[in-house]
Amino acid sequence: MGFLESVAFYNFLRGPMVWLTFIIFILGSIYKIFYLIKLGKEERVIFPFLSMKATIKSVLHWLIPYGSRNWRLRPFFTILTSLFHICLIFTPIFLLGHNLLLYESWGISWWTLPEALADIMSIVVIVGSVLFFLRRIFSPTARFVTTLSDYIFIGICFFTFLTGFLAHHQLLLSYRAMLNLHIIFGEIMLICIPFTRLVHMYYFFLTRAWMGSQFAWWKTKDW
Repeated sequence: MGFLESVAFYNFLRGPMVWLTFIIFILGSIYKIFYLIKLGKEERVIFPFLSMKATIKSVLHWLIPYGSRNWRLRPFFTILTSLFHICLIFTPIFLLGHNLLLYESWGISWWTLPEALADIMSIVVIVGSVLFFLRRIFSPTARFVTTLSDYIFIGICFFTFLTGFLAHHQLLLSYRAMLNLHIIFGEIMLICIPFTRLVHMYYFFLTRAWMGSQFAWWKTKDW
């Protein structure tokens, strides 16, 4: 535990490891986006059909809870998925502790979440991760399309938010040890984004552009 609590290890995670994490995350994300665009260009029936109007309609209907028929057919899953994604994305961005680190490192600062709300949003991600993990085990449909990397990434999300919550409230381990664990899981999560199913944070908009445009061509809708 001494190594995990060491200031030297913390400085390594906050220094060289942060840069390596963002380099892999940014380059991996750029590669994935351009790779999908390249595949689209190779299929000559894709880009000629793209419609900005149909794309916007499709994206909005699938982003807004209950905006699509598929969402309305699964009301509990819809609200769980919506809350999970909102909390997963916005909690790290607007967390006070992250904001302070950002200001300390680069002099950048913006609005932050009230700590009580940040706690609630963290708990939503923690509980949501457990429910999604169980769903992939017990739902035949979800289990059929689930790979080992899906379970691993859900676990990474779970431990990233759990260790952050425990570090903030100084529970279980010492603050420094738990903080270092939180940083490790957070950096692993960023590195994994371009190489796991979470890459749908980019692919969603591209696939919705194609699906919405294709259905519009058929004079119907994909929601």
